[in-house]
Amino acid sequence: MAEISDSPSSSKPVEENTHTHTPETEPKTTRNTKPGLKRLIISVTVLFSFILGFPLLWKSIEIYRAPLPFDQIDSFSSQIESKPLLFPCHFQAIFIGFDFKVSHGEVGAAITRKMSDLGRGGDCGCGGNYYVDVAVDGGGISAVDFGGKLRGSDEDADELVKSVVSGYGGGSVYSVVVVNGEGELRSVVGKYRHAWIVGRVEEEEVVLRVAEVFVRVFVNGGDEEGSVRSEFMPVGADGRIVLSFSLLNADPRDWIYDWNFHEIDETLLRPVIEALQPIANITVESQVLYHTPKSSFSYWDDEHGSHIFRTEDLPFFVNSNEWHLDTSVAAGGRSKVLQLVVYIPPAKECPLQLELPNGEISKTNGFISPMWGGVVVWNPQSCIKDLQSKDPVRHMISPQDLQNLFEVLMGQLRQLLGLKSDNLYVGELGTSILLGSERGFTEWELDVLSRKHICFNLLSCATTLGSLSRLVQSLPRMIIMDEIGKQVKFSLEAAKFAQSNASIGIYDASAVSSRQSRSLAEDAFFHPSIMSISYYSFEHCFAIYSPFFLPVTMHVLLAALREWKRYKQENRKYLEAKTKVKVS
Repeated sequence: MAEISDSPSSSKPVEENTHTHTPETEPKTTRNTKPGLKRLIISVTVLFSFILGFPLLWKSIEIYRAPLPFDQIDSFSSQIESKPLLFPCHFQAIFIGFDFKVSHGEVGAAITRKMSDLGRGGDCGCGGNYYVDVAVDGGGISAVDFGGKLRGSDEDADELVKSVVSGYGGGSVYSVVVVNGEGELRSVVGKYRHAWIVGRVEEEEVVLRVAEVFVRVFVNGGDEEGSVRSEFMPVGADGRIVLSFSLLNADPRDWIYDWNFHEIDETLLRPVIEALQPIANITVESQVLYHTPKSSFSYWDDEHGSHIFRTEDLPFFVNSNEWHLDTSVAAGGRSKVLQLVVYIPPAKECPLQLELPNGEISKTNGFISPMWGGVVVWNPQSCIKDLQSKDPVRHMISPQDLQNLFEVLMGQLRQLLGLKSDNLYVGELGTSILLGSERGFTEWELDVLSRKHICFNLLSCATTLGSLSRLVQSLPRMIIMDEIGKQVKFSLEAAKFAQSNASIGIYDASAVSSRQSRSLAEDAFFHPSIMSISYYSFEHCFAIYSPFFLPVTMHVLLAALREWKRYKQENRKYLEAKTKVKVS
């Protein structure tokens, strides 16, 4: 049987085939073809799409902020705090029947020095930079005859002094006429901008008395401190005051009283509202309530023949659970409501009188609560209940009683505004009589109120705008609407108008502008767009969106870097292989 074996020719092709599959170089280190850019372009395109989409995302969460004048706000705030507003207050003293041994300038300088000692320099108002003009009558007016006329009716004397002062300038100048006559020394402050002192007085004493009237009365309004205190500024942030008059019948089973408030509003309140118009926008409302007992207790006193409640009981007199006084429909926003209450006690506590700490009975039978209002207890003429009548007897308060009640309530309103409620000023050297006005406020009292309210409004405006500025700058993502920017701008403009008008002595226009500046500042600070949104920082925003976008962005970035690295490596292989081919 023949032996089967491979021929030599069949083994050679196998060797050749094996030799052809053995490359000259390793494929991991060389590349014969140029690497493609498709994968790299796709990766970079996706990365750039994310980068270009970031501004769109940032724009979608951008907060709109109207530009605010931060520099002007800081300048205004620092100016109000460091340099108080000073009003031009001019004074003049007119002496009749005097023969001074020194010159008029020396007398004026002596009065000025005493005024500086009595005044409080640096405060907002007239300040301590006083200047006094002195005029001495050369004999044209008889001191005896003129002094006798001044001792007559104060109303007639007030008009007489006004005519004399007008001959020396008058107008907005605060004047004191001193008549060296016979009799007891008497000092009276008129309802305009002047006062008079009549009687035997020494030259040294008259200087002290004139300075005291100028500073303590005309400048400070009878207030010893003369400073601007916020508790005596019962004007709302919007510049409005609502006078709410309430007549409370404690127990209508005994009797029911009503009043003709329309008559009070037309004849008595209207002049008061017109006089205070530059200071505040005043509205009036009234109501009659029933079943309104007081919270405090009273006791019977045989000596006075009445029921007594003391000053220690006043904090518990107002019964907030039964006295539904806050029913005002006119008080909107940030208006201030002043409650003026007339309380009629029940038959079991009638008559009801207030005992003062010194043991005397109060003449007004009322009290005030700062920034809230006042209460007057009115006792009917007959405190005996009609037992025969089944139904409660209805009464109407007489016009005379209404007049008396209104005088007491106006005295309380004056106290709430920071003025004296009585007609006397007791100073270091004596007592001065303060004449009243049919408008409830004299001209010099309105000047005092205007200065106080202008200073308070500008200080409040500066404080509010400063707080708003710091708040906005501390919260970069707070929404600031265009309306807020306009309110801040108009507030600063109104404040500048108030300052310029005050510097030239135009009190009414300055009071109105200062009221507007404070109201606009408050409106900007309490704007609904600020109060209704919760603000967060950039870090908080990053913490919210990073879990959604950061992982995807990182993967895309790493993929682009990996493809770029791969492309550079493959391109280097290709270039090396190409170089070897050229060399060989």
